[in-house]
Amino acid sequence: MKSLAKLDGRQRVVIENVQPEIDAGRFPIKRVIGQTVEVEADAFTDGHDALRCVLRYRHEAETDSHEISMEPLGSDRWGASFPITGLGLYFYSVTAWVDHFLSWQHELVRRQDAQDIAVALQVGAKLIGEAAQRATGEDQTQLHRYAGEMEAANPDAGKLLALTESLASLMAHYPERSLATHYPLELPVRAERVKALYSTWYELFPRSCLGAGMRHGTFAECEKRLPDVAAMGFDVVYLPPIHPIGLTKRKGPNNTLQADPADPGSPWAIGAADGGHKAVHAQLGTLDDFRSLVSTARELGIDIALDIAFQCSPDHPYVHEHPEWFRHRPDGSIQYAENPPKKYEDIYPFNFETVAWTGLWQELLDVFRFWISQGVSIFRVDNPHTKPFPFWEWLIGEVQRDHPETIFLAEAFTRPKMIYRLAKLGFSQSYNYFPWRNTKSEIETYFSELTRTEVREYFRPNLWPNTPDILPEYLQFGGRPAFMVRLVLAATLGASYGIYGPAYELMEATPRDAGAEEYFNSEKYAVRHWDIDRADSLKDFIARVNRIRRESPALQQDHRLNFLDVDNDSLICYTKTTPDNKEVILVIANLDPHHTQSGWVTLPLEELRLDAQHSYQVHDLLTDARFLWNGARNYVEIKPHVAPAHIFRLRRRVRTERDFDYFL
Repeated sequence: MKSLAKLDGRQRVVIENVQPEIDAGRFPIKRVIGQTVEVEADAFTDGHDALRCVLRYRHEAETDSHEISMEPLGSDRWGASFPITGLGLYFYSVTAWVDHFLSWQHELVRRQDAQDIAVALQVGAKLIGEAAQRATGEDQTQLHRYAGEMEAANPDAGKLLALTESLASLMAHYPERSLATHYPLELPVRAERVKALYSTWYELFPRSCLGAGMRHGTFAECEKRLPDVAAMGFDVVYLPPIHPIGLTKRKGPNNTLQADPADPGSPWAIGAADGGHKAVHAQLGTLDDFRSLVSTARELGIDIALDIAFQCSPDHPYVHEHPEWFRHRPDGSIQYAENPPKKYEDIYPFNFETVAWTGLWQELLDVFRFWISQGVSIFRVDNPHTKPFPFWEWLIGEVQRDHPETIFLAEAFTRPKMIYRLAKLGFSQSYNYFPWRNTKSEIETYFSELTRTEVREYFRPNLWPNTPDILPEYLQFGGRPAFMVRLVLAATLGASYGIYGPAYELMEATPRDAGAEEYFNSEKYAVRHWDIDRADSLKDFIARVNRIRRESPALQQDHRLNFLDVDNDSLICYTKTTPDNKEVILVIANLDPHHTQSGWVTLPLEELRLDAQHSYQVHDLLTDARFLWNGARNYVEIKPHVAPAHIFRLRRRVRTERDFDYFL
C-alpha cells in the first residue's frame, strides 16, 4: 500500500491488459522487417469523462518515442499498430489521460438550455486558452482567436464553433497531459530479417557430395550441388558439423561401437589433433574452400547454415587445454555423455557448472563469432535444451547486438515448456512436434496452439518431415504419397520448413530396426552415395511446391491459419490469407496415403469475401487445374497416388464493364 506522499490521486486513468506482453515484459515478442506490431490495451477512468490513448514506440537506437493515437475498439479496449523497419530491439508502451476538452464537447452536444450553453462556452473558452499556452506560432494565434470568439459568441454560434473539425484537431495536438497515466513497462520487440520468419531449408552432408571415384566428399563438390538445390527452391542449406572428427571411441556404421579405420565417424564427435570448433575437417577442404562455398551460395540466394554442437570428442584440443571445462569421474577420467543404459563414449559434454564458467562462455561465444567472420549468419544449434538457459540468453544477446542479422534455429525435441523458454530467450526458430502430428485432430490441435495463443508472439516453428535423426513411421509405410503429402503440409502450415536430403526426395524409408524411427545405414555414421538424378525423384514436385510458396505471400507467415470443416477425418482443410484478405490459399490434403478419400468442404464465405450468390474459381497451383465452386459446401475427392493434396488459390468472381465473368 502506497502512502499518500507517494501517490498523485489526480491520475484517474487505469491502463491494464496490454497485449502482446510476454511474462510482464521479461521477454520480447518477435517480428521481422516489414511486419507491424498490433498493440491493444484496456484504458478507462471513473465517471464518464472521455479519454485519449496513445501508443508509444521507439527503436533501441532512439531516445525519443514516436506516438500513434489508439482507436477505441469497444468495452474500454484500445488498439493501434506500428511498423518494423529495422533490425534490433524496439520498445513500446501506452499512455492515456482524461481529455477534458473532448469530455466538454460530448456534454455540450447534449445541452439544450441557452443559459446552460452560455456558461459551458465560458468553460470551453478557458480550456482553449490553456491549450494556447502550450502551443506555438500560428497554432497559438488560432487558439487564442477561438477562445476569444467563443467568449463573445451567442449560444447557437458558440456551439457550432465549438464543434468544428479544425478546433478539434488543434486541441488534440496540444493536450493537457500533466496527469497522464503511463503504463509502467516498456515492452520489447526483437526485429529480425525476413528469413527468421520465412525460409526454406535443405540439409545435406558435404562428405556425401561425391565426384567420380571419390570416397569422401568436399566443399568443392558440395558447391557444385548448390544450383540443383536452388532449382528446387531452397534458400537455406544447412550443413551438419564440418569440424575434425575424433578417433577415440569413434562410432561405426549404424552407430556400432567398433569402427574400421576407413569409417568416417559421426560429425557430432567434434575435435581431433588438427583442431576443434573453429577448424574444418581436412577431407572436406580448407577454410578458403568453405568461404568459396558460402560465396557461391549467396550468389544463388542461399544462406549456408552451420550446425553448432557444444560437445567434444575425447581428442578435442579443449580436453587437453581446458580440462576444467569438463566433469571428472572418481578415477580422474573425464565423464563421457550417457543416458543410462546408453553410453556415448565418443562425446564429452561441457560442465556448465564449472567454477571456470566465464572462460567457457566466452570461448563458446567466440565460436559463433569465428563462423560469422567466415560469412555465416544462420546457425542450427544442437540440443540447446541441455545447456543452461542463462547461457543462451547471454550468448544470443551478445551476438545479435553486434550482428542483428544472425538467425538461430533451436534443435530442441524436448518438453513444451523447455521449447518455449528457448524461444523466449532468443532463438529465432525451433524444431517442434510436427514429425509426430499425423492425424487430423493432432495437426489441428497442435497448430491451433502455435497460431492462436500467446505462443505465436515468440515461437516460430520450423517444420521438418524428416531429419537425419528421425525417420517417422508415417514415411516408412506410406510410400510416395506419404512423402508428398507431408511435404505439402510442412510447406503450407508453416512459413519455414526444411527437409533432410537427398533422403527425402529419394524417399528413403528403411529403418535401422523394426519399430525404430532411425535410418538404416544412417548418414550420420557413413558416407552415402546418392543417385540424385534418379527418375522417380520428388525434386520436381518439391520445386513446384516451393515455387508456390515464393509466389504466395499468404504462405510466408504463420498467424493467419484457419482450419475449415470437412466431413471426413482422413481429409484436412485449412486456409492461409494475407492480412488484407486479398490472397486466399486453400489447402486440402488426404492424410491416408493408401486410399482415395472424399468429403464435403465448408467455406466461411463472408469471412473470405466470397459472394454466396455467384460461383467462384479454385485454381489448383500443383496441377494448374481450375474448378468452379458454388456456395459454402463443395465436394472433393483426392486419390493419393495421383495427387495427395490440393493447393488452391481462390479467385473471386467480379463483373467487368463488358458484363462478362472474370476471376481475380
